[in-house]
Amino acid sequence: MVNDTSDPTAHDSAAENPEKIANLDVKRGFASMDKVVFGCAFGVIAVTTVVGMVFPDQVGSVTGSALTWVTDSLGWFFILAASGFVVYSLVLAFGRYGRIPLSQNGEKPEFSTVSWVAMMFSAGMGIGLMFFGVYEPVSHLTAPPPFVNAEAGSEMAAQHAMAYTFFHWGLHPWAMYSVVGLALAYSTFRLGRGNLLSSPFQAIFGKRAIEGKGWGKPIDILAIICTKFGSATSLGFGALQVAAGIALLRSGEFPEKGSTSLAIIVIMVLTVGIVLSAASGVSKGIKWLSNTNMVVAFALAIFVFVLGPTVFILDLFPDAIGAYLTNLVPMSFHTAVFGGGDWLAQWTIFYWAWWISWTPFVGTFIARISKGRTIREYVLGVLLVPTLISAVWFVVFGGAGLHLQFAGVDIAGTGSEAAAFFTMLQEYPVLPITAGAVIFLTSIFFVSGADAGALVLATLSSRGREEPWEPLVVLWAVLTGVVAAMLLLVGGLGALQTFTILTATPFVFVLIGLCISLYIDLRKDPLRQRRLGPVRTQTPPAPSPSPFVEATGTRGDGSEPPDGPPDGKDPPTPDRT
Repeated sequence: MVNDTSDPTAHDSAAENPEKIANLDVKRGFASMDKVVFGCAFGVIAVTTVVGMVFPDQVGSVTGSALTWVTDSLGWFFILAASGFVVYSLVLAFGRYGRIPLSQNGEKPEFSTVSWVAMMFSAGMGIGLMFFGVYEPVSHLTAPPPFVNAEAGSEMAAQHAMAYTFFHWGLHPWAMYSVVGLALAYSTFRLGRGNLLSSPFQAIFGKRAIEGKGWGKPIDILAIICTKFGSATSLGFGALQVAAGIALLRSGEFPEKGSTSLAIIVIMVLTVGIVLSAASGVSKGIKWLSNTNMVVAFALAIFVFVLGPTVFILDLFPDAIGAYLTNLVPMSFHTAVFGGGDWLAQWTIFYWAWWISWTPFVGTFIARISKGRTIREYVLGVLLVPTLISAVWFVVFGGAGLHLQFAGVDIAGTGSEAAAFFTMLQEYPVLPITAGAVIFLTSIFFVSGADAGALVLATLSSRGREEPWEPLVVLWAVLTGVVAAMLLLVGGLGALQTFTILTATPFVFVLIGLCISLYIDLRKDPLRQRRLGPVRTQTPPAPSPSPFVEATGTRGDGSEPPDGPPDGKDPPTPDRT
């Protein structure tokens, strides 16, 4: 049931509730934790991890059956929801709410635009770009999607390969991140609520139900579980790729597909780096690692662009963008109603579930670093900038892979997703340096992503504290590595994908609830712009509103004040009636 606008708590502000912020800072250390949220989430993750390690075959069989049911019965729901989030984000950016800041009026962004983009990009997709950067376009070239009328290995197949790659890494995933981060940033920095996934739901159920009665705790518990398995999936990918690179440099051969021993050792080593980075905080560890990665990634891209098929890459970029935009609507709504269910489960549905499982982590993290930006600036930054960077990345590295595949170098034939990037680099000079750069990039993405994830998990299990207890951050960082190792033991790459889809399925409903909650809150914001209808009468200038009206956008009786700036100096707004 939606709150009555006459309830002052329905639109809290940080200025109106300084005691709330103070109370969060009074409890420190172990006392700052939410024992119920932490205990339930940690218990579920720990039990699942232990059972998976002790009975890997049985767990793999059960989760495989569950995955089949989810993809067959709910695949359509993932597809519709993903496209809906894109439309929702763009409507907010270009509609009446675009100028509203994600902060109190007058507050400026905490981070520069360059650092802001670098941090959210590193946290959101770093490892995935390294793992799939070459493999996905080449895979779609040699085995085109069932919805494409193109012969395998043809130029038409290559065009659709780039279109589907852009589709999986472009607007749709970042729209999912956008809606979660936007709802959290507005609720936290504009309204002064706690920094929790459940806090925006006060708009629907009320503050007393979410905080007082504990209705928000199941949402936070589910967010932690979903985040843990989603981030562990990415770390599993990263560990497999680092292991492939190390094996290549050490023996000249890639490890056999399904071999996980070296990958687990990689996880154990990099977990130490996660702990060290997590203890240093956002402004030091994550920011430094993210900026470093952007420089190294740029240098590697320039190297492949200059020494590789430069003209082919330049020609491919506009062609791929055109193919993506031309086929965006059909790709967004393909389902398995006439076949293609296995392909969708392996690619599109897996990707949507993977991104959804990352939304509690990435959305919370993006919200944490986006204070002070307007809704329009936030949405355009989160949707367009990373999408453009991803497009350039796939055109350079995926384009180089496509060119080699056409030339007879069978990258797809290696049979190893983790080895594809290195197989491409083997055709270029100074392999030890370039392969070392890939290992370094993947490792740093591994550390920075897990670091940010541990910080978010500690925040969710500490009643929304922006600076949670450091030992709790470290605990979540260590557990991330343990879960990633367990998933590799249970079934390698297949287990990573299976657990991701299963844990993300119930969280789709949370994302939809966040969209509804944010819309309810935005309708009460004093800075919204009302669309004007036919002008029949004109209201007199409104007097200066009280502090309560400035903070909440409502009068004491629950009615809304006339539109316009809070100082009332502008001409009156024509009324609809």
